[in-house]
Amino acid sequence: MYSVNVRDHFMIAHSFRGEAFGPAQRMHGATYVVDLEFRREALDADGMVVDIARATEVLHTVLAELNLRNLDEDPAFAGQNTTTEFLAKVIFDRIATRAAVGELGPHAQGLRSMRVRLNESHVAWAAYEGKL
Repeated sequence: MYSVNVRDHFMIAHSFRGEAFGPAQRMHGATYVVDLEFRREALDADGMVVDIARATEVLHTVLAELNLRNLDEDPAFAGQNTTTEFLAKVIFDRIATRAAVGELGPHAQGLRSMRVRLNESHVAWAAYEGKL
């Protein structure tokens, strides 16, 4: 299996509901470094997994929708704890949607799966991966 990874970051504010979150129930900020990995079984005719420039642009565009926002105020997340795990799936779904409509270009044909990893710090991260 071949893979290509691109990276970007975004910053958010949010709070959590529930005793399990302790002090994180209060408003706090997070800066995530995001790794987006595309996988395919064979390289395309040009020897690529995906166009890295397009993948970088799509990731940046998706993260810009979240960057510098208070997620508690976003109607799309009403009633939801926007945990790192939850956000990894949100980003996965938004990128998969863009891939499905061709925003990753012709080199994205044949992609098998994708993994989104949100690095919350140098010692903690969460990820979501699935088939495309």
